[in-house]
Amino acid sequence: MKVFNAGIAVALIALSSITTGLAQAGQETARPTVAVLATGGTIAGTAAQDTQTTGYKPGVLTASALIASVPALDKVARVQAEQVANVGSDNMDNQVLLKLAKRINEVLRQDDVSGVVVTHGTDTLEETAYFLNLVVKSDKPVVVTGAMRPATAIGADGPSNLLQAVTVAASPEARGRGVLVVLNDRIGAARTITKTNANALDTFKSSSGGYLGSLVNQRPVFESTVGKRHTTQTPFDISKLDSLPKVDIVYGYQNDNGYMYDAAVAHQAKGIVIAGVGAGSESNFVLPAVRKAIEQGVVVVRSSRTGSGYVPADEAYPGLLGDDLNPQKARILLMLALTVTQDQAAIQDMFDTY
Repeated sequence: MKVFNAGIAVALIALSSITTGLAQAGQETARPTVAVLATGGTIAGTAAQDTQTTGYKPGVLTASALIASVPALDKVARVQAEQVANVGSDNMDNQVLLKLAKRINEVLRQDDVSGVVVTHGTDTLEETAYFLNLVVKSDKPVVVTGAMRPATAIGADGPSNLLQAVTVAASPEARGRGVLVVLNDRIGAARTITKTNANALDTFKSSSGGYLGSLVNQRPVFESTVGKRHTTQTPFDISKLDSLPKVDIVYGYQNDNGYMYDAAVAHQAKGIVIAGVGAGSESNFVLPAVRKAIEQGVVVVRSSRTGSGYVPADEAYPGLLGDDLNPQKARILLMLALTVTQDQAAIQDMFDTY
């Protein structure tokens, strides 16, 4: 009888081990795969002292080091780390943009990848996010995140932002919403979100349209969607592009003059975005130069230096209308528009649509 009982006990232990193994395997299979593509920035930066939040060196830590610094990621997703670039975002250029976007499209074509997170410096994060919003060809989530404090600082925000970004990228509810920006518990749309403060942790705001949602106890809660078309709904194909048309931004101010427009034309700019005063107004001092640039085939788009609001039609001011895009995002769209067409009406339609 004792032998029989012992045999049953061994069998139960074996069955328990098999059941546990199957459960663990099921959990492993259930976890989505998220690719983290690192480009450098403050989130990967280090400083000599833990109280230092300026004067640090960005882009020191690798993608693998970033992932290793947040053990909680393992509970959210199977994370693949890849280093695409390692620069401060003030040095982000068109070549890195194209490289990053092409790699994202390659990664998202993999059936086992549920989403992508891009780590990026905050200074030009919104430009990269909007570029990706126009050229990514998948409805899988793409989330851009960064940090305002280097990884070595007391109260560094990078680990939390990275965890939240991966959590959103792994969420089925994030699909089809365009490229998202996640920092400081907020989920923003790439088209509308912008950096509004040089120092504060809550610097990224969506003044027009508001946030898409937030994270509550590490759970994404979405409240709205993006009305403008994006990603798979755009005509912008970068797969065979090695460069982008040159587009410059000229800032409007009191007593400005036209030589900045002349310089842009002289340096073969294909487009100029005017960061106009108020609702995209142009001073009488620059109007002759603006008209001359247009006559020479340069596409001019009016935007507002205020950071929010729409640019209305006004016959007094030449140029296409930038809708409610800020100057830096209007530049992104104009570059891509010029890869498709030179037709002014078609480009205006793109600004109305995307």
